[in-house]
Amino acid sequence: MLRFVSVFMLMSTPTLAQVATLSGTDGQNALGTVPCAAVPGQPLQNCPAELRRKEDGTATLAVQLGTGEVRRIYFTDGKPDSSSSTAKITSETRGDILVIYIDPSEVYEIPKAALASQ
Repeated sequence: MLRFVSVFMLMSTPTLAQVATLSGTDGQNALGTVPCAAVPGQPLQNCPAELRRKEDGTATLAVQLGTGEVRRIYFTDGKPDSSSSTAKITSETRGDILVIYIDPSEVYEIPKAALASQ
């Protein structure tokens, strides 16, 4: 199975750069890191993540938070529609970054290209 390795920079604000990495992929699923925060007032940090895409256009992103908890975010056609939390989920697009908010204080930054159909 061919594995690709790539590292790229994401800018979330003009003064603060966050790094997302793609450490391995099989063309459909991917392992890497995404900027995330789970505690109020906590700056974004790089959290281990796994993205699993399905042929029906859905995907699941599993992110290991700094607290040790794993948050799963479920996508349909590249848009987050629910999570493993019972709290409200919202999102906004900032350039090529999808910013996901899960109440009360979780934040995730995902490159939109990562969610595109393969």
